[in-house]
Amino acid sequence: MRPLLDTVLDALRTGAAERRGPLPAGGPDAVTAHVRTTLGTVLPDHGTGDHEALRTLVHALAAGAADPADPLCAAHLHCPPLAVATAADLAAGALNPSLDSWDQAPAASAIEALLTRTLAAEFYDTPHPDALVTTGGTEANQLALLLARERHGPRLTVLHGAGAHHSVPRAAWLLGLPPATELPTPAGVLDPARLAEALATTPGPTLVTATAGTTDAGLIDPLPAIADLCDHHGADLHIDAAYGGLLALSPRHRLAGLGRAHSLTVDLHKLGWQPVAAGLLAVPDTAFLAPLAHQADYLNATDDTEAGLPDLLGRSLRTTRRPDAFKIATTLRSLGRDGLAHLIDRTCELAQHLAQRLDAHPGFELHAPPTISTVLFRPTHATDDELATLRRALLHQGRAVLGRTHADGRLWLKATLLNPHTTAGDLDTLIALLEGSTHR
Repeated sequence: MRPLLDTVLDALRTGAAERRGPLPAGGPDAVTAHVRTTLGTVLPDHGTGDHEALRTLVHALAAGAADPADPLCAAHLHCPPLAVATAADLAAGALNPSLDSWDQAPAASAIEALLTRTLAAEFYDTPHPDALVTTGGTEANQLALLLARERHGPRLTVLHGAGAHHSVPRAAWLLGLPPATELPTPAGVLDPARLAEALATTPGPTLVTATAGTTDAGLIDPLPAIADLCDHHGADLHIDAAYGGLLALSPRHRLAGLGRAHSLTVDLHKLGWQPVAAGLLAVPDTAFLAPLAHQADYLNATDDTEAGLPDLLGRSLRTTRRPDAFKIATTLRSLGRDGLAHLIDRTCELAQHLAQRLDAHPGFELHAPPTISTVLFRPTHATDDELATLRRALLHQGRAVLGRTHADGRLWLKATLLNPHTTAGDLDTLIALLEGSTHR
């Protein structure tokens, strides 16, 4: 593989040099045309060889990428992966273990078990915390609702705030539960008074889904107050902390209330800087996962399990499953708690700096100080239509990648900072770019 990797790294470099920015210029039609021209026939009659195929396709991929390592690529919860995690992912891909039976993944399954228990213990101070590795927040939220349904039956009612991730009501639909009930959040987070009223008037078993890091503004629901209400009304609590969960590793940003949830979603391909996918569903006790137990004789025969071979089928709804825990474990060993906390703190500091610069600038309006690393803002005198047009123009020009969201009845630009190597100068460049664009 060594010579092939040299070809890959060279093609990544030349592709990025051709792109010359956070996004390829020209918009969807231009990118599609370039890819079609470069690839030609996807399935040729005669192969071109390993090096040519890698050189051509990797170059095309890099030239047409939205590069999360570029400081001006800040639209989504899409992190630049750490080099050590990417290298570890390569090793996992080369060995190709599948986490559906021990005889396909002896060491990988042991590493996953150690990793999941270690990370679950960061959130739960209980004797036997555990976690499942998922493809991300969507799968973790679906599993959380599934486990709640198995505890309480199909008449389970799901309550969530208007800022909850779209996967929560979709999971209720997917699992055949009653339609999830959305509670209004005028201030962006769940209001304990509104939740108390909903819990008092909702018959039967209830699951409350709170959020620690909304996708639109990075807001965090008042978790301790919500947990108190759930305890009082006998409701289960799931916390979607896909964005904000890893704040628990930083003493400066530790979140209260996470450990009171019946289940907890965390994504390490956000503030954990892992290549996709790297999600977790954590629970306070491994017994919570019992409903996922499943038996297929060719993978976990009863006599094999009784003889001591680990049973892995109950660790996921998927069968074939990549060893995504391996890159996470490698990262934790490389950086340690203090190294990851430093990256988290640095990222949050950058968001505060950007917010302060925008707030002091007469040409921009800041929505609110950032809670995590998401900053909402807008040009002072722009209409919503003008703002949307400005964002699309920057995308088509390949100059900046910013998100958009609605808040308080208006459209806002969204900068989601996830690159801890971004500098204050990079943020000044972004502001100057936007300032120049709004004056055209």
